[in-house]
Amino acid sequence: MRRKILVMIAAIAAVLILPLAVSAASVEDLEFNKETGTITYCNRKAAGELVIPAEIDGVKVTSIGNYAFNGCDGLTSIDIPDGVTSIGYNTFADCDGLTSIHIPDSMTSIGDCAFDGCTGLTNIDIPDSVTSIGIYTFYNCDGLTSIHIPDSVTSIGDCAFRGCTGLASIDIPNGVTSIGGFAFAGCTGLTNIDIPDSVTSIGDCAFRAVQD
Repeated sequence: MRRKILVMIAAIAAVLILPLAVSAASVEDLEFNKETGTITYCNRKAAGELVIPAEIDGVKVTSIGNYAFNGCDGLTSIDIPDGVTSIGYNTFADCDGLTSIHIPDSMTSIGDCAFDGCTGLTNIDIPDSVTSIGIYTFYNCDGLTSIHIPDSVTSIGDCAFRGCTGLASIDIPNGVTSIGGFAFAGCTGLTNIDIPDSVTSIGDCAFRAVQD
């Protein structure tokens, strides 16, 4: 009898410690301003993959607001729909579980510190419609190994890629005229960087502590 009880207890314990299935995040996790077409907040407990719809309650989504997803470390993938033109500052900062994000061709503005501390991101493709990379945009994204900077970009802000230790090479397109201070500081994995003739201004310590 005692053996049967022990077996039952062990079976119950095994069920209790099984990992719970993580369902995909949904529009129910979002707060949306219909007047501006802006996503203003995401439930910090949201987890898994999130596909942001092009419309919410019949209103087109056109922007993602400041701090909207800040600290949503359970999200692993985000698909931003075509039609969204701007990402605010600190929007996805500290989403350290995020491994992939789709930025649509409609995007024209990515705010400062937008992906600050997204340590799980390994690659990102910036669309041709974006003209500048702001300050601290990819600061401490140390998992980033590949990034595409389009020809449309003319400036790279202060500390934009600071601490991106996983980057081994980066191609700065012809058309960039300024690289901010500390822009690539601490990118210790960089072994190859091509600076075009179009660059007329490089800020202090832009490449500080890059591998000699």
